[in-house]
Amino acid sequence: MKVIVLDNYDEVSKEAARLVEEKILADDELVLGLATGSTPLGLYENLIKGHKTRGISFKNVKTINLDEYLGLDNNHPASYHAFMFETFFKHIDIELTNTYIPDGVPKSAEEECACYEGMIDHVGPVNLQLLGIGTNGHIGFNEPGTDPNSLTHVVELKESTRENNAHFFQSIDEVPKHAITIGIQSILKSEQIILLASGKNKANAVKTLLESKEKVNPDFPASYLWTHDDVTIIVDKDAYSIV
Repeated sequence: MKVIVLDNYDEVSKEAARLVEEKILADDELVLGLATGSTPLGLYENLIKGHKTRGISFKNVKTINLDEYLGLDNNHPASYHAFMFETFFKHIDIELTNTYIPDGVPKSAEEECACYEGMIDHVGPVNLQLLGIGTNGHIGFNEPGTDPNSLTHVVELKESTRENNAHFFQSIDEVPKHAITIGIQSILKSEQIILLASGKNKANAVKTLLESKEKVNPDFPASYLWTHDDVTIIVDKDAYSIV
């Protein structure tokens, strides 16, 4: 596991974007695993800038998102479909048919999970997976206690996760209690993984992750990243402050 410590969030975002651009320039048919939430916003802004000012093309890139809230349709403003379109996809030249996000209102959640995992195997493997980390160590929506052998599945969101995501909604009462997420094994199928963390609110999670090499366990799902051969952690000084 490689750790890169930078001064601030802007530098974290720029470095992550540089690494993504490097991969695209090496392979314009890159399969890119994407995350949502506040952490990757700066990364997406820098990738948009790279597209508009340096001609970085996403025309042949395929993207696979980690998760989606159950109960929110694609047009709901807080859905991850809407988030990805508004913050990233509509600003670049990607083909929307090459973007994959779980269906938040499937006829059968179980069938959707199976289909999404099958899609990952068909379209992938993911060449580069981008991750954030929850304050409780979740990656994707794989909450503490998740089976390390899990594939795409339905998860009940912890109250802390709902509270942390409430700022995307009018109130916490609107935050869904369940989501579809790719599993820990789904993530570990990726060829390369980059995890981003910024701010003092992520410092405990970063410390726990970096100290978990010898005590990988389901109570801290991000610890399973130690079982992967190619993981880079990019953090700012605040997130690294208590390591």
